[in-house]
Amino acid sequence: MSWTELVGGLLVIAGMPFFILGTLGLLRFPDVYTRLHALSKADNVGLGLVCVGLGIQSGSPAMMLKLLLIWVLMLVASATGAGLIARTALARGIRPWSP
Repeated sequence: MSWTELVGGLLVIAGMPFFILGTLGLLRFPDVYTRLHALSKADNVGLGLVCVGLGIQSGSPAMMLKLLLIWVLMLVASATGAGLIARTALARGIRPWSP
């Protein structure tokens, strides 16, 4: 086993809990705004770790750049989508949760 396989595998494994925690936040948080925050933050970090890990495992600079481009595009799409959903919820009168 080479160091690239080891490091890449560890990064992919390190990214998985972020997906699980993002899903848990979606199921457990009380309102749309906190759910959006959990999904957009946790899933983006998890995807970044998985993409970097897979890019390292591939050993190809071209594949690494493709995976990083996928991650950047998902960052933009996630932020845009979360902002639009939050703005629509606020326009419809859905108030943020307060303890």
